[in-house]
Amino acid sequence: FASYYGDHMVLQKEPAGAVVWGYGEPGATVTVVLSEDSGLIVMKKTVRVKGPSGTWTTVLDPMDRGGPYVLTAGQGSENVTLQDIYFGDVWLCSGQSNMVMTVLQIANASRELAGAARYPYVRVFAVAPARSDVELEDLERIDLPWSIPTAENLGHGNFTYFSAVCWLLGRYLYEALGYPIGLVEAAWGGTPIEAWSSQRALRACGLPEDTGSPALASSISLHRHLSGPQTPSVLWNAMIHPLLNMTLRGVAWYQGEANTFLHTDLYNCTFPALITDWRRAFHDGSAGQTQPLLPFGFVQLSTYRRQSLDDSFARLRWHQTADMGVVPNARMPGTFMAVAMDLCDEHSPYGSIHPRDKQNVAHRLQLGARAVAYGEKELVFQGPYPTRAILEVTRGLLNLTYSQELACRQRDTQAFEVCCSTPCGWLPAPVVAVRSRTVTLALAGCGTLVLALRYAWAEWPCEYQSCALYNTRGLPAPPFL
Repeated sequence: FASYYGDHMVLQKEPAGAVVWGYGEPGATVTVVLSEDSGLIVMKKTVRVKGPSGTWTTVLDPMDRGGPYVLTAGQGSENVTLQDIYFGDVWLCSGQSNMVMTVLQIANASRELAGAARYPYVRVFAVAPARSDVELEDLERIDLPWSIPTAENLGHGNFTYFSAVCWLLGRYLYEALGYPIGLVEAAWGGTPIEAWSSQRALRACGLPEDTGSPALASSISLHRHLSGPQTPSVLWNAMIHPLLNMTLRGVAWYQGEANTFLHTDLYNCTFPALITDWRRAFHDGSAGQTQPLLPFGFVQLSTYRRQSLDDSFARLRWHQTADMGVVPNARMPGTFMAVAMDLCDEHSPYGSIHPRDKQNVAHRLQLGARAVAYGEKELVFQGPYPTRAILEVTRGLLNLTYSQELACRQRDTQAFEVCCSTPCGWLPAPVVAVRSRTVTLALAGCGTLVLALRYAWAEWPCEYQSCALYNTRGLPAPPFL
């Protein structure tokens, strides 16, 4: 078997078929058998080993959720047997350090770790950090083979394994769905999106994929020399490409801080391009078993510096939605987002860029997953967003209509700003009134001309769970421009 198969793993349940693959003697026949613990054979597949790669691949018949099963691959007199296999939903979690933060590092860590043993059907696997200049077929290293969760393997250390956001998302999904969840972590701190992008995806955004090219060298020397895990495509090559045969149910992504100082204003291309490219690659790699519109959830950037005048965090949050403000949208179908700008943590021992409240992050993510990936129709999974703006010129007011009923937590905030000149000199637009679905802003400094409006456009736009606007379920209104 390939290196990421093992005892205790979860394979994707129906309606898809799980793909299994491995190595053998070129030209030899491999027999793959799935059987119940009792020994009763459920299915048998025979497949020929391809030369010269020496690999074989087969697609299992779609299986209902549950287990345990035994999976055996045999060639001649050689057999490899994997035990305690379950069928459920498999989610891939990727990104940079906020995805890498372990359960040991988050708020209420001891309680979370103590409770891990109550979830034996949420199985975890962690890819070791690795980079490569060429696309690899199999993983070089594994940090955590498929495992039943314990306090030790969920809190192995700081920024090692297992991902808190990934674990909590999987645990919440298990609680909602009631069947096995497999979680695969492939993440590396401090890494830009370019490192996770294939050369194909980089080309789609006009980025030179040849890391030795003068054009790329000059574009990145403006920021800093990119090396190691920051180099374009090296993490795609070593940590994602080897997984493409896996049948997946969805992806969770937490990345972007590194792009607040590298190609920030290209993120509205590089992020949608990565999503499109990963979807195509996983669909093709799994012989069409991973759905073409693979559900893709992500965390919008949280906060870093309280008094920063830099707007790169605000710009990147906007670009994470392909400049549309909310997802799913026309450029990013099948996606969902967890807003995190109100989950700030000034006193985090890991630096304010690493907030410890990952429970709310994962809660918001799983709401999006249930609505977008699992089709729960009536579930409210995102905060309110403006649908209309009407100017009352004579009174110097701007009335915003929102998509949902509003709850105002901070009236005296400078969350709203207007621009009435080119180039923009942004002026505060104080909140005069908040009604059920409308916000009225005063435009004292603007006269009759309002060219632009923005909300929560700052690196640290509000205090903990105290942004200006939420819906009645406590989900924050996302920032917009």
